[in-house]
Amino acid sequence: MDCVFCAIAADESAGHRVFGDGTAVAFLDARPLFPGHVLVVPRVHAETLTDLPAGEVGPFFTRVQRITGAVERAMEATGSFVAANNRVSQSVPHFHVHVVPRNRKDGLRGFFWPRTRYASEEEAAAVAARVRAALAD
Repeated sequence: MDCVFCAIAADESAGHRVFGDGTAVAFLDARPLFPGHVLVVPRVHAETLTDLPAGEVGPFFTRVQRITGAVERAMEATGSFVAANNRVSQSVPHFHVHVVPRNRKDGLRGFFWPRTRYASEEEAAAVAARVRAALAD
């Protein structure tokens, strides 16, 4: 397998690592939104969140939570943006969570894409029903 994040996790490739244990590895993003922008990756290779074994999800996000607090403290940020992509806009096919330190008026505007509204309450109800049905599968 030729995965840049697996290589960083295995110390086979350079990366400014800030954390590592048997569950997760965290390192600075090479193209940060702001200084202190960290990527947290599961040590086990999983392309997306849905590929991450269920038993790994809780422990992984416990590390994300801890790293988020550390990034906020280290960068003297008043908050953070924590996000992950699944396939679309995922530049490396290894699940990863972005932890970005944030401050008011830092230049980022909400999400990075246009937001919309449902055309009606009926449309919103239909979409909610589709998601509930998929959860039942």
